[in-house]
Amino acid sequence: MQDFRKLRVWHESHAHILKVRAATNRFPRTGYATLKKQLIGAVESIAFNIVEGCGAASQKEFARFLDISIKSSCEAEYQLQLAHDYEILAQARWELLSTKTISIRKMLCKLRARVIESIEQGNGTDPNS
Repeated sequence: MQDFRKLRVWHESHAHILKVRAATNRFPRTGYATLKKQLIGAVESIAFNIVEGCGAASQKEFARFLDISIKSSCEAEYQLQLAHDYEILAQARWELLSTKTISIRKMLCKLRARVIESIEQGNGTDPNS
């Protein structure tokens, strides 16, 4: 078990939730409720699964939660693209949020690789050190 607050990727994903929520608050009041809900849910799922994984009993289980976070980031990236294509998310904001989503996914992939490496080495060390 580890403290999620010590992970840079969690801090980045937490800040990202706040930015995405601010962006979705600018969506039109009607016609896009499902997309808004799904987008916020996907972005929150990234951080939620990091946190839940930090409470896992094993590194293997932690890696599984990181995998879910990675998948949620893919979902969020597409939903941002869709919002842009629907013309309810401005180009500059879409680029900023999409770039951050991709950056977070890269961080998650690197962390997951370190966790898997520690499992394969069987050394039981903390991959976050």
